[in-house]
Amino acid sequence: MLLAVVQPWPEGKQPPDAELMERILRRDSSALETLYDRYARPVYSLVLRISQQPASAEEIVQDVFLQLWKSADRFQISRGPLEPWLFTMARNRALDFLRLKREKQRRREDSVAHDLPIMAFQRPDPEGDIDLSRRAEKVRALMTSLPAAQRRAIELAFFEGLSHSEIATTMGEALGTVKSWIRSGLLRLRESLEEARS
Repeated sequence: MLLAVVQPWPEGKQPPDAELMERILRRDSSALETLYDRYARPVYSLVLRISQQPASAEEIVQDVFLQLWKSADRFQISRGPLEPWLFTMARNRALDFLRLKREKQRRREDSVAHDLPIMAFQRPDPEGDIDLSRRAEKVRALMTSLPAAQRRAIELAFFEGLSHSEIATTMGEALGTVKSWIRSGLLRLRESLEEARS
């Protein structure tokens, strides 16, 4: 009797995904447990690669399987197997998490910028504006001279506000490679700007 509770399916006779999904439609929780045992680890690996945060990845995995339970009627075996459908759902949840995280970060930064005191009067500085414009043009020209991957990594870091881990995920590169590209690219830009000044 105890074995029947611990192991609902006979050993070596695990039912296929489609059958388990039909059982979930009939609210058979043991079918969900079987799918969880079957797919939780690869789903977690995928989500962790995207989110780069173990605790958040665990929450997202739980959310994915809860959604599977609630929306089992959306799955249609005629459109393809369960695994890609499940991985697509997990990927979308992980990307939603990243977008929300970036949005919160942006709001925090906007809030800090809004709280900074604004100078009541600013003296016009046409020479400074011209110098700033020249430097911006120089930086743009130097950026185009960088290799495409290095330039993209720097743009993601400084213009889109992504962390090194997020850039590595976005570009599909190792974290160390991304850090090296950004570091060497910034050194090259700085050296070129210093040469231009002298």
